[in-house]
Amino acid sequence: MTSLRTAHRPLWRRVVVVNLLVFAVGTAALAFSPATVSARPLASEVVVLLIGLAVMAVANGLVVRSLVRPFDQLVHRLDHELSADPIQLLPEGDDGIAGRVTAAVNDLLGRIEREQRAAGASALAGQEGERARIAQELHDGVGQSLTAILLEAGRLADAPRVEPADVGRIRDVARDSLDEVRRVARQLRPHVLEDLGLRSALAALTTELFEHGGTHARRAISPALPDLDETVELVVFRVAQEALTNVARHAGASSVEVRLSPRGEDVVLTVSDDGRGLASGDDGTGLRGMRERAGLVGGTVDVARRGGGGTVVTLVVPVVPR
Repeated sequence: MTSLRTAHRPLWRRVVVVNLLVFAVGTAALAFSPATVSARPLASEVVVLLIGLAVMAVANGLVVRSLVRPFDQLVHRLDHELSADPIQLLPEGDDGIAGRVTAAVNDLLGRIEREQRAAGASALAGQEGERARIAQELHDGVGQSLTAILLEAGRLADAPRVEPADVGRIRDVARDSLDEVRRVARQLRPHVLEDLGLRSALAALTTELFEHGGTHARRAISPALPDLDETVELVVFRVAQEALTNVARHAGASSVEVRLSPRGEDVVLTVSDDGRGLASGDDGTGLRGMRERAGLVGGTVDVARRGGGGTVVTLVVPVVPR
């Protein structure tokens, strides 16, 4: 029981107790020794006092060093292990306060390593999902168009006479393929965001997705929107892109609204629609991707059912990335 209480006693109290003991022993030694000090101390008496002070200082230093030395060793081991790749856990063995600190550091390192593995796996899954989506779009759009061009070109190669209308059909299909490639390229790298800013990029995005469909798109972007970091702008655009693409493809909505406005030190993006709503427990790759992107700049994403039917996606992100 005594050793357990000592192990859990704060270090500063242990140092104070050690110092008091050293000074008490030194005082007792001077009090009960034959040495005396005159009203006007003699040189020999000053020497005795200095020797006593030196002995107490050395004794205090040795004892305090024995208390603090495990922490110096811990810091040295930590510096060595953190410079290694991968990070290694610190060796445990001390039952005192240094041992408890070592255990806490090992627990923290373990959590960091688990978070890194989880983040790496999530990022890989997101990349693979994005690649699969792009591959599917290229296959369904550009791939089919190019196949049609090849079939038409093969038919014309065997025809005795080529009509201008036949060439026009090939030209139209090739133009559609080029438009599809440009659309995929814009999704991969939103140049309009770099050239014209977030407001114009959101306008172009909603126009592209809903101009020829049956969904009416409304935009409400605050004129008081502050200047945003490039990373924040990209996150806002990507989350809006994912949310609006989900509405265009899956919601079956008659209307969708995009709102972007400041709120304190944050900006809030809201994408709401009146479609069929989010399925219970639905947390697909797209939603995970939005949350991961928001987390990169200290933001959060909430996806909820909308009153009266539909879905509301809310992104809250700080103006300056944390």
